[in-house]
Amino acid sequence: MTIKPLIILPDPVLRLHSKPVERVDDDLKRFADDMLETMYEAPGIGLAAIQVGEPLRMLTIDLSKEEDEKAPRVYLNPEVVSRSDERSVYEEGCLSIPDYFAEVERPASVTVRYLGLDGETHEETADGLLATCLQHEIDHLNGVLFIDYLSKLKREMVIKKFTKVAGKRVTA
Repeated sequence: MTIKPLIILPDPVLRLHSKPVERVDDDLKRFADDMLETMYEAPGIGLAAIQVGEPLRMLTIDLSKEEDEKAPRVYLNPEVVSRSDERSVYEEGCLSIPDYFAEVERPASVTVRYLGLDGETHEETADGLLATCLQHEIDHLNGVLFIDYLSKLKREMVIKKFTKVAGKRVTA
């Protein structure tokens, strides 16, 4: 397995719309393993393929606690097919926006249809942290970041900060 470099804000790659996964094969399964390894190393609880530079509709999630056995999940071509009217607020962060956290309001429950690594279509209803994580990662597949849910002023401040940091990385 290979740990992939993460794409960091303000990289425009994060705003790309990801393409559907066409087929499940050994290369895709190896890439899923690489994504999981990258997510664990970061450490994070979710990762979209676009965050490692691959514009594929693919994401990984593992909400297990550090002391628990790992429970990796891979979603291919995930789509939200229904959302609850009830809302919930979670403090979100993102591996592509390191060390920045903000409260985001989203539907409390979602039903997601996706392809598994087994090549079969699955449907799953999630609430709580899993619902938030799925929505956050699916947003990535559509070029949307969690900071897009913040006020314009807060969002612009975050982008300005990361643009300044990126400038220092480039010239250093």
